[in-house]
Amino acid sequence: MDNFFQHKARKRFGQNFLVDGNIIERIVRSIAPKETDKLVEIGPGQGAITELLIQRCPSLTAVELDRDLIPLLEFKFRDYPDFKIIERDALKFDFGEFAGESPLRIVGNLPYNISTPLLFHLLSFKSKVQDMHFMLQKEVVDRLGASPGTKSYGRLTVMVQYYCRVQGLFPVPPQSFRPAPKVESAIVRLIPHSKIPYIAEDEKLLERIVNVAFQQRRKTLRNALKPLFPDLDPDQLPVDASRRPETLSVQEFVQLSNYCTKLGQH
Repeated sequence: MDNFFQHKARKRFGQNFLVDGNIIERIVRSIAPKETDKLVEIGPGQGAITELLIQRCPSLTAVELDRDLIPLLEFKFRDYPDFKIIERDALKFDFGEFAGESPLRIVGNLPYNISTPLLFHLLSFKSKVQDMHFMLQKEVVDRLGASPGTKSYGRLTVMVQYYCRVQGLFPVPPQSFRPAPKVESAIVRLIPHSKIPYIAEDEKLLERIVNVAFQQRRKTLRNALKPLFPDLDPDQLPVDASRRPETLSVQEFVQLSNYCTKLGQH
């Protein structure tokens, strides 16, 4: 079985294996898993974080795309009969199938090349999720927690903050991985709102407005929304049409979306 442990990280899967024991322990302390949790780990890799998680939550379920890693993980955690490993692409995986009465706790060292679409995919299961802890590129974590008017503020910021409370936890340096990535990493905690502070009457419309607005982030709101709403009277909007989209808060985007919903502008 020793040859299992010579698996090389694959660029096409965006693999960078975490090897820093202190960082691993700090991550698991932040997650604070319990035996009764419905814990799902995305991309366990060689099982560095899994090893500590499974000691606290033996019924852990792992979702792994790289089929060559699965025998390694099955052997490594052979003493945990409730451990499940599923060979699947997390981008296409139905996380809702695990959720029963207990909400999911999702963790993972997410491949940086698919982190944004994967976050949007996971948001679709928000009603079945207690919290999420992820290792991401630090730049992405900065975007998740950004404030209006800052360089990092954008579509991902607005939509994630609409659905979740964002807590950036701590940075992880490149030397904590093998191979070392060329970017800084960080740990983030996302907690879906038990009650969304500002409710969009049409969440799909909100997403379309935010998407179009940030494609034209340097334009004024008046001009940025023209492709979506050519007949909209900008002077009637609930926010100043001369502002740039990047200056609007999540609440203001919701107000704008609800105004357009009432007008049937979609």
